[in-house]
Amino acid sequence: MARIAGVNIPTNKRVEIALCYIHGIGPAGAKEICEKNNIAPERRVNELSDAEVLSIRETIDRDFQVEGDLRREVSMNIKRLMDLGNYRGLRHRRGLPVRGQRTHTNARTRKGPARAIAGKKK
Repeated sequence: MARIAGVNIPTNKRVEIALCYIHGIGPAGAKEICEKNNIAPERRVNELSDAEVLSIRETIDRDFQVEGDLRREVSMNIKRLMDLGNYRGLRHRRGLPVRGQRTHTNARTRKGPARAIAGKKK
């Protein structure tokens, strides 16, 4: 099992798909990494040599911000918005949708499960 950026990469998947298991690397980033290291994206992770895994690891360290650093930066950006007290920060603080979605109905992912309103029965 290859370990890249602190994540255990699944061994029986294609390299392009397996790299997407790292937080901060999507399909386009995975394709770019494969091209830079001259690795065919359809190859499986268990077919890679140690040198190829090492070159992938070095490319990710050099060119991408992933896992802990990325999560820390995103959380600091959200905290900054909350400290400023602007509209987006208030929406984050209240746990409501930030990007203009409606909340009269829907928005259950952000608001949590529906709560019954007392005195509504009649």
